[in-house]
Amino acid sequence: QVRLVESGGDSVQAGGSQRLSCAVSGYTNLRNYIAWFRWVPGKEREGVACINRSSGATTYADSVKGRFTISQDDAKNTVYLQMDDLKSEDTAMYYCAGGWISCGFIRTNFQFWGQGTQVTVSS
Repeated sequence: QVRLVESGGDSVQAGGSQRLSCAVSGYTNLRNYIAWFRWVPGKEREGVACINRSSGATTYADSVKGRFTISQDDAKNTVYLQMDDLKSEDTAMYYCAGGWISCGFIRTNFQFWGQGTQVTVSS
């Protein structure tokens, strides 16, 4: 059974940085994709970054391009989201999600979801 566990969410001042971690277990190989989504009550869940774990190719939403970086440590089975120059509009619950299809930010492409970690950015 695939399991994803997020950590690292916290409160931070605008302009600051934060790194989220997604511990991945249950996959038998790297032929999968891990994405970070975020959700604010009253809004649609938004995909922000995704990584193809076998090739390392990455995809970003325009809203975070140049500020967020997704990476992986295969030895630790962990995917990271480094968030720099944080803005108040980045405040959200952040989820990591795993799938086999592609890095398109389509929720149904991802079969496995973590429980989420809260990021709060104050201005």
